[in-house]
Amino acid sequence: MAVSRITRWRLMSVIFGIKCLFLMATLGVLVINSFTIQNIQSTPSPSPIVEFQEVSECCACLEKWIGHQCNCYFISKEEKSWKGSRDFCASQNSSLLQPQTRNELSFMNSSQTFFWIGMHYSAKRNSWLWEDGTVPSKDLFPEFSSIRREDCIVYSPREIVSGDSCENKNRYICKQLPI
Repeated sequence: MAVSRITRWRLMSVIFGIKCLFLMATLGVLVINSFTIQNIQSTPSPSPIVEFQEVSECCACLEKWIGHQCNCYFISKEEKSWKGSRDFCASQNSSLLQPQTRNELSFMNSSQTFFWIGMHYSAKRNSWLWEDGTVPSKDLFPEFSSIRREDCIVYSPREIVSGDSCENKNRYICKQLPI
């Protein structure tokens, strides 16, 4: 009789031990999920412009900036001259867009608007230059030969490049590396 009581207590101890392990595992999962949800909720919204919105996992962009392929973009709603656009971007620790590929802005494929980008003609160097003074790849925009040298470059996300008087007002795109 004493042996059967000991066996029952051992069996109950094992059952309670298994329940305890199950409850601890459940608690661990709940704690991990609560931290994940908290991090998602505290991430600032990349942009109020829903049609352009795309978030990349490697981006940490400022509010009203769009994260895409580990870069941050500011797409203006207002229009400025090329110089005014360049100055605004500089004030945001960024520069006018300097696309690395023709389809860099593929996430904006719905836009037919033209935007200033960071390219201008340098009479001193007799060539088109990015803001940082580098020469763009000839493969990127081969149609530069038809653009007047006194113009600045506007770009449409539909991969159309054109020239426009630098004094005209257009929307613009600033590009910044992730924070």
